[in-house]
Amino acid sequence: MSVTERACEAVLEHLVPREQEEEARRSWSALKAVQLDEIAVSDLYQLGIGAFSPLDGFVSQEDYHSIVETMRLASGHIWSIPVTLPVSEDVARTLRLDEPVALVRPDGVVCGRMTIRHMYRPDRDHEAEQVYRTKDVEHPGVRRLYERGGVYLGGPVEVLSDERVDEFTPYAYTPRQTRAAFHERGWRTIVGFQTRNPVHRAHEYIQKVALEVVDGLFLNPLVGPTKADDVPADVRLRAYQAILEHYYPRNRVFFGVYKAAMRYAGPREAVMHALVRRNFGCTHFIVGRDHAGVGNYYGTFDAQRIFDQFDVADLGITPLFFDNAFYCRKCQGMATAKTCPHSDDDHVTLSGTKVRQMLREGIAPPPEFSRPEVVLVLMEYYSKQA
Repeated sequence: MSVTERACEAVLEHLVPREQEEEARRSWSALKAVQLDEIAVSDLYQLGIGAFSPLDGFVSQEDYHSIVETMRLASGHIWSIPVTLPVSEDVARTLRLDEPVALVRPDGVVCGRMTIRHMYRPDRDHEAEQVYRTKDVEHPGVRRLYERGGVYLGGPVEVLSDERVDEFTPYAYTPRQTRAAFHERGWRTIVGFQTRNPVHRAHEYIQKVALEVVDGLFLNPLVGPTKADDVPADVRLRAYQAILEHYYPRNRVFFGVYKAAMRYAGPREAVMHALVRRNFGCTHFIVGRDHAGVGNYYGTFDAQRIFDQFDVADLGITPLFFDNAFYCRKCQGMATAKTCPHSDDDHVTLSGTKVRQMLREGIAPPPEFSRPEVVLVLMEYYSKQA
């Protein structure tokens, strides 16, 4: 089976049909309730729409151990990060196996039902070492891992559609919808791009290089839970809209948000991001330097090297690897170390930390780093934070 055929395989949705939602919500409200945190809520909705296909719910103990050790489900399907439902010991004592429970958001709204097939206590130290490559609680993903409950529940889920409306709602598509949109546009090859940051010139450059060899770009920023110092999702949304309006061919780009939680798991999360975009219908996926990384926990190109462990046909999507891009003053354009012969002194490179510092101080990053329309959005936000 080709990558294109694999990307078009059906995904497993777990959404309750619209006409049955009211009755489901009413009947589930009578069940014992399990309160979800914001990460579990975002995971549940991704399970519902099929973005986490082939998962049918929060993972079983067998799948959990298989994912942690081999990056595969017990069935052999590739899956790199366990999607778990942690609860406290006190909550676990009130539950029993094979019991159906209502899954409830922090705002008290019932959003799904799960039949508890598994209840197990993970070795979170081992999970941290395998998935995040560190037990350091300064790592935001590891900190979350230890802060959440110490008992995991596993089982199949049924999910109600997310009735909440916000600025992201018009761009929150299901895999069924994105696949239909790509088909309507006549796209046979689609490259996905994941980001939790505003699009700067380096991102724009590698996206447009990829667009030279595929039919369309699926710009799919993550807008779920992130760490506190990341640029807020609503601000990033305005930045994406600004750059798409002025610098991208409208008939070659499809914009949709990914309402999932950021794990900051570096290489393993790069694989998960690729699999999710396969489910959305992409045939290719851009993996840049330090994809999904944080701090200095991962090597610059570890997120690319991890794909050496998988056959592309088995993965179902073709990764595209890019070096660090920058503006070169002598080349007078964007380039990478693969294409530019000039020294670092000629390159305009700024770290995310440096850019945030400049913005907080009211200093605009240079146009060689970020488009002025994007800078304007960011400076407006940071000026209000002073």
